[in-house]
Amino acid sequence: MLDSYSTPAKGSQKRALTTPEHPQSKRGVARLTSPSLLLSPASFSPSATPSQKYGMRGGRGEVVSSFGAVQGPRWMGKGQSSVRVEMLEGGENSLISSYKYMFQRLRDVRDVLTEKIEELGEELRSHFNIEEFSAVSLPVQDSITVLGQVCCDSNGKLNAQSVLLEAGQEQGGRQVPVDLSELKEFSLFPGQVVVMEGMNTSGEKFVATKLYEGIPLPFHCPPEPVMVMMACGPYTPSESLTYDPLIDLITIINKDRPDVCILLGPFVDSKHEQIEIFHYVLTVYNCVFSLHTFFNHRSGCRLVFVPSLRDVHHHYIYPQPPFNLSNLSKDDSARVTLAPDPCTLLINNVTFGLTSTDILFHMGAEEISSGTGTERFSRIMKHMLTQRSYYPLYPPAEEVNMDYDKFQQFGQMNITPDILIVPSELRYFIKDVIGCVCVNPGRLTKGQVGGTYGRLLIQPNPVLVEGKRASPCIAGQVVKI
Repeated sequence: MLDSYSTPAKGSQKRALTTPEHPQSKRGVARLTSPSLLLSPASFSPSATPSQKYGMRGGRGEVVSSFGAVQGPRWMGKGQSSVRVEMLEGGENSLISSYKYMFQRLRDVRDVLTEKIEELGEELRSHFNIEEFSAVSLPVQDSITVLGQVCCDSNGKLNAQSVLLEAGQEQGGRQVPVDLSELKEFSLFPGQVVVMEGMNTSGEKFVATKLYEGIPLPFHCPPEPVMVMMACGPYTPSESLTYDPLIDLITIINKDRPDVCILLGPFVDSKHEQIEIFHYVLTVYNCVFSLHTFFNHRSGCRLVFVPSLRDVHHHYIYPQPPFNLSNLSKDDSARVTLAPDPCTLLINNVTFGLTSTDILFHMGAEEISSGTGTERFSRIMKHMLTQRSYYPLYPPAEEVNMDYDKFQQFGQMNITPDILIVPSELRYFIKDVIGCVCVNPGRLTKGQVGGTYGRLLIQPNPVLVEGKRASPCIAGQVVKI
């Protein structure tokens, strides 16, 4: 059936069937001399036409965002297959297989959210030496300190007049409107756990006079030198099913030979204009299985695959289990890491936090702020780190199917990552936020034109600056494809 939708290559009498059930032979793979053969239009696209706009793009290789400084031509790795890539937590504490999702009761969701409020509240109480939290709805004439979760008084977007504070079960569990007019600065979003100081003389409205800053988790220990490259899909232009941007990325990888290459979905984008259901088996096999085969045999680098909620062929749930490539050999499995979304990876003892879900876009549409003096991306990154969550927004965006039982296990941060990678539709950046280097490498394609990818250099040993720990990331760049 797949043969009937595809065009055989010139000179061939019959197209070879290459599916996960009937993979190419190793001899056939060895004959491939170019990534363009692995990802050519004839290999999996029934009517693929190369994108003209992508082919005519300018600024190839231009560095559009930088962090740190590099002396000399250092942007090249060693292609080390010996680099260790592992989940921070393994065994039962890692999301390594698919699961039955969305079998959750409202009571279970409430328990997860209540536990989040209590845990973060206890950390804030201890850090700021707060004696105790009062009930937010208790009418008192004195200043009190309260703990709760920010929410909106309607289904609309949060604004300064619609903020509610929902207390945890220990503080009564009620929702009370919050007056923010006495605060000089604030940055809030739905689902944020906060500690506020203020008064509630009537029991009907809490007037906040002080907002306590959240505190991040401690860091992990740093490492040996590593060059890491990262890119996020889509890997095709919006008007074409050819993987020309991905072929160009492979060429760069073979030239620069990074030690680790992190590829985040979508690999087969559900939002693509031309995606049809029969592309599933053939496209996924060629794009993922052939990619790892080419990288392993050519560049020697370690390869990490992270799925996306936009991958048409994968589970549409958050947290999202990793891809399942059952035909990986033992040698391939040692070099390929199939990671869930989100995840925390150890790469030579450096911690990488990864999520392909566009939390920047989702939180950016909901967050409200005043007088902070900081730009939006830094605020959102700080919220993620201090709320200790890869997706702290509640309720989640409509496109995110949240399984709260699994989210409690696999959607939280156990430490502050050294590097946090959060690809987004919003503008690329790379910056230090409270000691964590946060990177939005952008997407490899933006509609019909080329996008960007990222690369990082990691230092060998921890560095102390004025007695404080510095990030192991000494330099980073976002580069046009």
